[in-house]
Amino acid sequence: MADSCRFAVKVVPRASRDEAAGWTGDELRLRIRAPALEGRANEAVQEFLAEKLGLPRGAVSIVLGDKSRRKVVAIQGLGLGAVRSLLGGGPQDD
Repeated sequence: MADSCRFAVKVVPRASRDEAAGWTGDELRLRIRAPALEGRANEAVQEFLAEKLGLPRGAVSIVLGDKSRRKVVAIQGLGLGAVRSLLGGGPQDD
């Protein structure tokens, strides 16, 4: 089976642009243009991560925190080290 991982994400909705704003420990901070209304920010998070990681949208899911700014995201097809590298966080420290 392909690699997979889960990690924490802090989402800042209604940002001026979609971007990964870096890692704070094990938590990725994302700025997303979509508002936190009717699941639009969640959809934008999934689409943004899938595009940046070169994965199909179905490979990215929110497993915790549907209605919170703090979420846990599951990625199918990449390990955490690869995710951190692709999103500007460098390799995993441990």
